[in-house]
Amino acid sequence: MRICSLLPSATEMLFALGCGERVVGVTHECDFPLEARGVARVIRARVDSSAAAGEIDRQVRALVDAGQSLYGVDAELLVRLAPNLIVTQDLCQVCAASPEDLGAVLARMVEAPAVLTLTPHTLEDVWRDVERVGVAVGCAERGVELAAELRSRVGAVAARFAASGVRRVRVLCLEWLEPFYLAGHWVPEMVEAAGGVDVFARPGEASVRVTDEQIRACAADVMLVMPCGYDAERAAREFVETRIAEKWPELPAVRDGLVYVIDANSYTSRPGPRLADGAEMMFEMLHSELSARKSGAEQFRRIELPRSAAGR
Repeated sequence: MRICSLLPSATEMLFALGCGERVVGVTHECDFPLEARGVARVIRARVDSSAAAGEIDRQVRALVDAGQSLYGVDAELLVRLAPNLIVTQDLCQVCAASPEDLGAVLARMVEAPAVLTLTPHTLEDVWRDVERVGVAVGCAERGVELAAELRSRVGAVAARFAASGVRRVRVLCLEWLEPFYLAGHWVPEMVEAAGGVDVFARPGEASVRVTDEQIRACAADVMLVMPCGYDAERAAREFVETRIAEKWPELPAVRDGLVYVIDANSYTSRPGPRLADGAEMMFEMLHSELSARKSGAEQFRRIELPRSAAGR
């Protein structure tokens, strides 16, 4: 079987299922595991991902308003690769290519490949997608095993918090910084499992824009900064350079210096196997006194706020 994966989370699933050698085409964003970086790129972005958050938002809105796709498909390459299976998504036009982006290319293929479309909204949807991908590639048993392992890991985080007897903390999850967007879909479930209460919880629903005033009034104990597609270093740099914390000096999370950045590109944005890692990291961030695990600084870290911002 020859497989083209048009979203990074599916690429991660395929390699985790032991089917990496069958993957012949991926997207420009497929960077995990390392082996995926050597696979042919069949998708490119029409948005400059290196730009500042506000400029990325402007480019996205301009393309959407013009009725244009955010992604370009290398039609010639995709036809040459002749995949038997294409895995794509129909959840977010900003996150990855969708079936609509493929229509013209599929019409050119001598033998039309099977197309598996993933549309996860919750953690359980993601685990079921692991099973669906397993069935599609002939690894159904391994898919069931991997999904069960991922469920168990998140369940273990929730059980550990439940046994601790400590209180839940109020958590603000920022998925974008200019303008401000809140994380949705599976993120509120991850926060709950880790012993938090998402102050703007919208489990299973898309991320939503929020105002300065709403954030100022939310009384969050901890702020998790997780811009979609960013690693922890870039998230921290933009957060500090734009002096965002100084907008809300009375917010408990800012006042107490409990603002963390997380490698969202790996552990919260992509609906794949590493969401289980993300839930474990959140537990460490929200309840470090209970956690024996110490993750590397490249995965998440606490931001050192200026004294004026943190109220010290």
